[in-house]
Amino acid sequence: QVALVESGGGLVQAGGSLRLSCAASGRIFSINVMGWYRQIPGRQRELVATITRSGTTNYADSVKGRFTISRDNTKNTSYLQMNNLKLEDTAVYYCNARGATWISEVFDRWGQGTQVTVSS
Repeated sequence: QVALVESGGGLVQAGGSLRLSCAASGRIFSINVMGWYRQIPGRQRELVATITRSGTTNYADSVKGRFTISRDNTKNTSYLQMNNLKLEDTAVYYCNARGATWISEVFDRWGQGTQVTVSS
């Protein structure tokens, strides 16, 4: 089994910063892609950013220049540094990881979600 644990959400004023972390554990052989998504009640979950094992990143247009995704492959952990936060960034943020276990099982796992609230 592979599990993801997120941390770092909270309440911040507009213009402030937060850093989210996502730690994966279990029988992990490799994690190909780690990503962050967010969801507002009543709306579909949307991509925020992804990063491949080699470090190639992809961002939603709405966060480019403000958010930075990174990962530490030795710790199976990804990070989302969020700067210049806006009211519209308020959402539940979910971590995702896709890879394979030591017994060649492919996995696609989600974290439990962490609330980010940006206030004016």
